[in-house]
Amino acid sequence: MAVQARARGNEGQARVCARRAAGEAAREYFQRRGRTARAEPTGLAGITLSVRTSSAYDLLKALLEIPDLPDAARREAEFLTTRVTEAFQLPVEVDLLQSAVALAASLLPDVD
Repeated sequence: MAVQARARGNEGQARVCARRAAGEAAREYFQRRGRTARAEPTGLAGITLSVRTSSAYDLLKALLEIPDLPDAARREAEFLTTRVTEAFQLPVEVDLLQSAVALAASLLPDVD
């Protein structure tokens, strides 16, 4: 859907679709870990992030709370949670469709 929205010239809808797709990848990532993600490898031993939301944005923000999240996944999640300006433009030069694909590949390497 994101690609079709972009083809129609609707970049705003393309960004929304990319974020939703990335949120689904994050949801699958968390579900594969029993709906929680343990943050033990750093100084936050014992902290568990419980994910109970349907919001793609909230799922992406929850990913950012995982201290040992791979750097590539963190970078893409940060891009995907960047707010647009008042002119509805991203304040950084990034393609969120590519970021969504890269995030999914990083979180779910066994999925094509």
